[in-house]
Amino acid sequence: MRLLYQTHSPFARKALVFALEAGLGECIEVVHHETSPTLRNEAVYAQNPLGKVPVLLRPGLAPIFDSDVICAYLDALHAGAPLIPADGEARWHALRLQAVAQGLADAGIKVRWETVRRPEALRYEVLREGYTQKLVESYDWLERELDTDSPLHVGHIAVATALSWLEFRELPDFRIGRPRLAAWQDAFERRASMRATPLSGQTHD
Repeated sequence: MRLLYQTHSPFARKALVFALEAGLGECIEVVHHETSPTLRNEAVYAQNPLGKVPVLLRPGLAPIFDSDVICAYLDALHAGAPLIPADGEARWHALRLQAVAQGLADAGIKVRWETVRRPEALRYEVLREGYTQKLVESYDWLERELDTDSPLHVGHIAVATALSWLEFRELPDFRIGRPRLAAWQDAFERRASMRATPLSGQTHD
């Protein structure tokens, strides 16, 4: 399999960290592609009509996208304990964490549009403040709700990769006043899967 990837995408990193945690790293060739809403990448559009990474290319089968779907697919391929709980409240908690993490990354991207990416004359401060509030509220929720002592699951991977990206982009600091979340993130950053997938590079528009 090949994973269309971008070294500064929180979504692509989530899929790759998941693959490594599932023991599938040797089964996947990582292929870097630069994409953004203003930089059309024909190779990515050929596999995903949204023109976004990650995309998982499977020999003889249709490509799979986005990161949630890729993780679900990969979870069916390995022999270890599922990283997406199969049923019960554990499943819904993990998927709820994944949803919050996806929202964090989405909100962070929108904050960046209104601070550094959009031409200054076109930036909308009220919108930036609104998305910043989503970040702050989600940080506070994670400080209360993150299951820091339970076995690894997809929600943990999604949260860790989203927080790592927010810190990489110097977006509002999740560490201030949230010691439990900060300590958990520090520990997760030391995992081999995170050390093997460092964030790097800038978005090209």
